[in-house]
Amino acid sequence: MAELLLTLNKTEFERLRTDFPFVAHPHQIPPQHADNGGDWRTWLILGGRGAGKTRAGAEWVRNVALTDSKARIALVGETEHEVRSVMIEGVSGLLAIHQRGERPEWMASRRRLEWKNGAVAEVFTAENYEGLRGPQFSAAWCDELAKWRHAEATFDMLQFGLRLGERPRQVVTTTPRPIALIKKLIADPSTALTRASTRVNAFNLSPVFVEHVLSRYGGTRIGRQEIDGEIIEERADALWTRAGLESCRVAAANELSLTRIVVAVDPPASSKKGADACGIVAAGRAADGTIYVLEDASVAGLTPQGWAMKAVALWRKLKADSLIAEANQGGDMVKAVIVEADREVPVVLKHAMRGKYHRAEPVSQLYEQRRVKHAGVFPALEDEMCDFGIDGLTSGKSPDRMDALVWAVSALTFAARAEPRIRVL
Repeated sequence: MAELLLTLNKTEFERLRTDFPFVAHPHQIPPQHADNGGDWRTWLILGGRGAGKTRAGAEWVRNVALTDSKARIALVGETEHEVRSVMIEGVSGLLAIHQRGERPEWMASRRRLEWKNGAVAEVFTAENYEGLRGPQFSAAWCDELAKWRHAEATFDMLQFGLRLGERPRQVVTTTPRPIALIKKLIADPSTALTRASTRVNAFNLSPVFVEHVLSRYGGTRIGRQEIDGEIIEERADALWTRAGLESCRVAAANELSLTRIVVAVDPPASSKKGADACGIVAAGRAADGTIYVLEDASVAGLTPQGWAMKAVALWRKLKADSLIAEANQGGDMVKAVIVEADREVPVVLKHAMRGKYHRAEPVSQLYEQRRVKHAGVFPALEDEMCDFGIDGLTSGKSPDRMDALVWAVSALTFAARAEPRIRVL
């Protein structure tokens, strides 16, 4: 693409820039059908910052307006300023994406765009959702719906006005948040859903921006939401919160002076397809008593010999003091496969006398006291922690990574301490 652009003159470049089907990403092309095979009413685009959501929404509106002279389109944003500065006058807004000869006239005083063929788009905001009472439309574009102050009321009012033409439709472009309206739209069978990460549109973004946000926020809660476009849920009865984990995060463990390091293993009961994963988590204790979670090497689908080799490899890599293993699921077998992988590994078997929740509760209190830190980001592990409730399950499954974490932190905090030996990672 870069080589092609360098060969174009100004006129050719302008023509290519506005030839959206040629330059569009798959997630920017309107889906033909919803998942249930029927025609969609709502096209929901969930994406990270800079993923091309605005361009996709603007191009959809452009196509509607240029192919239907009777089109009446609602442009809905959080505020009038945001509709104008992003959806209409922005770099990827409606005025910028049209070729000069087809560009609509923007009448700011009337808050409307008019195309030469007679199509019209009007501006509405979530600040004044009553303004949607009365007008009727054949199409609508809702931008950044997840941050609208009156999201439900505004969206509901829009639905009553979306009643012109044979097939009125709307596109919603937003960075996701776990609000009720977004969840309803995802569950609605008339919704066609597409997702996109910031990474897929990196060619059109500043390399400095991409490098900065990925290195600073990659894998974190805010990064997964704002970069990857994921909906990050919160569980009311969870022992950990995502905000709490973010406050416990430090840089990767390159220069940490630790007095003891352990690798903890929560072995699965079976190696069959679909069985629980083998939790493998390493943690270390500093001289001041602070515990640092160092690595999550958990794996699924391996034989006992396979996960034993993974655990031993992590033990060697970190020069750990011991390897802690839960013995409730065949303790002798667990120790045997680990020793078979490396006879030098000091294996310490632990029998769980209490349920998962009661074992995890004192460890979660250590997090609240800021006595446990995460040296890096561990998305899969942190998902299990923040979705683990009093039922002892995470999303209906055994929290294997979290179990291994609990064994590791407990061994470094509540168990008898071995003689310290200082090492620098």
